[in-house]
This record gives sequence, C-alpha cells and structure tokens, in this order.
Amino acid sequence: MATHIDAHLHLACDGDIGLQLLAGLDLKLLNISVPQPDREKWRARTDVFRTLARQHPNHFAWVAGFDLPTWDADGNLENGYVDRCIAEVDAELAAGAVGVKIWKNVGMEVLKPSGEYLMVDDPLYDPIYEFLAAKGTTLLLHIGEPRSCWLPLDNPEDPHYGYYSQNPQWHMYGRQDMPSHQAIIDARDRMVAGHPQLRVVGAHLASLEYDVDAVAQRLDEFPNFAVDTSARLLDLALQEPAKVRAFVERYRDRILFGTDLVDDTPWSTLATDTVATKGPATQNRIATELAWYGQDGPMQFRDRTISGLGLGSDTLPDLLGRNAERWYPGL
Repeated sequence: MATHIDAHLHLACDGDIGLQLLAGLDLKLLNISVPQPDREKWRARTDVFRTLARQHPNHFAWVAGFDLPTWDADGNLENGYVDRCIAEVDAELAAGAVGVKIWKNVGMEVLKPSGEYLMVDDPLYDPIYEFLAAKGTTLLLHIGEPRSCWLPLDNPEDPHYGYYSQNPQWHMYGRQDMPSHQAIIDARDRMVAGHPQLRVVGAHLASLEYDVDAVAQRLDEFPNFAVDTSARLLDLALQEPAKVRAFVERYRDRILFGTDLVDDTPWSTLATDTVATKGPATQNRIATELAWYGQDGPMQFRDRTISGLGLGSDTLPDLLGRNAERWYPGL
C-alpha cells in the first residue's frame, strides 16, 4: 500500500506521466463519484474511475454513487427506486468500490413533491443506509457547503470567495427559499445519530470548516463519524495553528487527508504537451498539500503565505494514509 492516500479527489492521471507522478509521491488516489441529475454524465465519470481502479489497483480506487430520486407529475416516486439503487450499489461494491457517496444536491437542489428540499435524513434513504451498514460499507457525505455560502460575498480573502464568484448558483446568501446551513447540518447530524452502525465520513471537514471545535463536537458525539480535509486546507490554515494542531493530534484516527482536485478526463487520452504541463502542476499541488501538515514555518499555497501545521511523525502517517485504509476497508 502507498504511504500516502488522497482520500477525496477526482483525478484520472493515467498514462506514463500520471503513474510516474503517483509513484514519485508514493500516493494512491480515491476517486469520488458525484451523482447528479444528468445520470448518463455522472455514470460516465464513474466508469472512468472504475476502469482506472481495475487497470491500476495499486494507484487508484473509487467511491460509487447512486441516482437522485425523481417523482412524476402526480407526486409518485419513480417505480422501484430504492430497490434499484441498492442493486446498483451492490454491483459496484462487487466490482471493487470501497464506499458510496451522497452529494450536496441532497439538501440544496432536489425538491420533493411537497416543495420541501430532500434532506439526507429523509426516511426514503433508510433502506439504503441499512443496506450499507449491513455490508460494512462507508458512506461519504458531502452535505451542505462552507458557512461562507450563506454569508455576503464581500471578502476576497475568504478561501471560498473564488468558487462562489464563479459559481453563483451555489451561493445562498439572501436566498430565503433555501435551507439554512444549520438546517442542513442538523439533518446530517440526525442521520448519523440514527444509523450508529453505519460508518460515515463527512467530506470537506463535514461542512464545519470554519471552526475545528465544531468538527470536534461531532466526532465526540458520533463514534461512527470521521471527516476528510479535502478542499479545506486554507480553512485550517486560517485558524490558530496550535488549536488546529491539537485538534488533529486528538482525533488522529478520525481525519483523512484529501485534496479534492478535479481533472477527470483520462490523461492517456490527452495530447502529449497537455499532459507534460499537467504533470508537474498536479504533482506540485499535491506535494504542497502533503507537506503543509508536517512543515513548521511559513510556506506558499495558492498565492498566499501560510504557516505549516508542524505535525509530528506520530500523527502524520495516520492522517496521510492509514486513516483512509481504516475508514474505507478494502482500499
């Protein structure tokens, strides 16, 4: 097994340059499916991740997904939805998937016939959760967004300013028709509490990136819960270093390293000069994120000067690799 595991990204870096990159970083990738309304599109992306894992099992694994529900004009759920989802997830697990994901469109996009937003604790999902628990399969939850999503977009220094500037459809400030951040988090917490036998990983610091104390509260409350750090390094770096360091050390078996890099077109299908550019840039980005956790002192990241976290050798192996193996058995 690789020393390092990126436990949350979407990176199809096959081909000689990509595989050399992974070997150089001693890195294995856990690619994540993202179920969306366009079923053909998200399934095609998952096909890529499944193929990579089959072709290069030492370097790639994947987390599967399942379709969002739909209802007809009379408010009837599509026929056999739950049974079909369970059957398809079962097939994915048999093919080697090490987990299953639910994305943020649950809670922020999918509407029930009542006009209410479908939340992750809806009873509709209970049979699926029970199936996953019985199989010993991990559920990855990207529920909600950073708290900045619900705040004014007026601070260019906010780590999420760029994303919401470019993706205004996901910026919820002033949207009275949308659930609040707290409502989405509460639904997630009820779901985790209601399924104590189900192993759950909260993506992106469980959408509680603004304060590690809020994450710690959930880790204390839910022994079946862990978090990954994907796309939230700056959120950690902007908090008091000693506080963040103490948090990671205390929960050293509950935090998984991830980057959330997105580049899901197989590199083997791209022009040579394109890959020649992608390779060094991707390697530098991942290497920098890996280094931040152990480095003591200032460093550059995304055009900012930040302080490294300075974790010791007793904590880094768990955070950067072993925890992914523990929380995604079979990885």
